Amino acid sequence: VLRCLGIPTRVITNFNSAHDKNLNLSVDKYIDMSGKTLHLSEDSVWNFHVWNESWFIRRDLGSLYDGWQVLDATPQEKSKGIYQCGPASIRAIKEGDVNLDYDSPFVFAAVNADCVTWIRYSKKRKERIYSNTRKIGKFISTKAVGTNSRVDVTDNYKYPEVKEISFKISYSQYKNSLVDDRKILVTAV
Repeated sequence: VLRCLGIPTRVITNFNSAHDKNLNLSVDKYIDMSGKTLHLSEDSVWNFHVWNESWFIRRDLGSLYDGWQVLDATPQEKSKGIYQCGPASIRAIKEGDVNLDYDSPFVFAAVNADCVTWIRYSKKRKERIYSNTRKIGKFISTKAVGTNSRVDVTDNYKYPEVKEISFKISYSQYKNSLVDDRKILVTAV
């Protein structure tokens, strides 16, 4: 419909899409002390989710947020009392501006939530035991114009993930860097 009105629109697919039901920007899993899953959260991770982007000028949010906007024609949660999602600015999503209106926190979580595992000791006490900050929002894609090729638009939604660098170092190289509490001081060059 938006294309018929002359508004540039494209379909977006997000792989490992978070469904953050409670809007805390994470997908939470709870286990008991024996490792059994407790069903305390309605958060989930979907293999993929599809929505549309349309190109708008955002007089309501300011020119910083002009450009591609997320519009989800298949929203699973109510927003302001009705099933709707967007238009959420892609710029706001990338910059983490989750205090803006139009479902920015929900879309931010869909592409950038942390997956957190908690051990629940009691109703009042829990402890975070694992966090995966890289699982959500993979291969965010659209179709190339004029071909059936995939175009990766992940960088429009989020900054590149920090890469871990593993290395080995012999004791003789770091023994002089040991401090009293036995931690190693490592300086990147």
